[in-house]
Amino acid sequence: MQQKVKLGFILLLSIFISSCALKKSQRNYDKYSSEGYKLVWSDEFNKDGAPDPANWDYEKGFVRNMELQWYQPENAFCKDGKLIIEARKELKPNPLYVEGSNDWRKKPKNITYTSACIITKGLQSWQYGRFEMRGKINISDGLWPAFWTLGLKGRWPANGEIDIMEYYQGNLLANIASLGADKKTKWFSHTKSITELGGKKWAAAFHIWRMDWDSETISLFVDGILLNKTPLSDLKNDDGSDFHPFKQEHYILFDLAMGGMNGGSLNDTKFPNRMEVDYVRVYQK
Repeated sequence: MQQKVKLGFILLLSIFISSCALKKSQRNYDKYSSEGYKLVWSDEFNKDGAPDPANWDYEKGFVRNMELQWYQPENAFCKDGKLIIEARKELKPNPLYVEGSNDWRKKPKNITYTSACIITKGLQSWQYGRFEMRGKINISDGLWPAFWTLGLKGRWPANGEIDIMEYYQGNLLANIASLGADKKTKWFSHTKSITELGGKKWAAAFHIWRMDWDSETISLFVDGILLNKTPLSDLKNDDGSDFHPFKQEHYILFDLAMGGMNGGSLNDTKFPNRMEVDYVRVYQK
């Protein structure tokens, strides 16, 4: 009898804890309801293994900015309720290698670093809303983590880019880009020094990055601090067309890049290294 009572108590306690967790989670989802927002999509990364294929695809290979890493799906995985994007130092043959080539993708005989870039392109996309991510980034030399969006239509930068979170060389950035005059990129950027935020102690904790995007403005925040607010009227492409890059659907990207045009030198950075994401959510009115 005593054993049955004990087991019954444990079962009731388990149900109570699960119920509280569910209510807490629901409150978290509904935290912007007073502002008229409803959760329309999220990924909580609660199932261990590969990211949900209904939400995420992958960039592969050497992709942009003369970065050092080779993107491959196996460097992105979910564990203990978090998405892990892992940068690794590993030596493997470059399948694109062409002897004597000056193309930065084909020039190296070997791949020396690998990482991952996961994207919702072709699976999930949105026009306007509140985009939120809770995550933790490493600020070691040469690392270039980002949480960003790209427009579905048009070639970069005419499709529009929003860097909700970008970090490299000691600075946290909040950027928006479109096509400027003479086919050059037009940037609207704000930079905040990691030292100003709190340095390594700040980077050791999780933080919340947010974008509020509507038909009038794009506003970018970290931990509720406004970093960048830009009117959409300033963000139209300067090519004489009627197409506006931020009046179309965008998709989400998470990546951990290294080196390249902006990332800098890896110096004594230790590997493997990680970017961790607790959740990503999209709310709309």
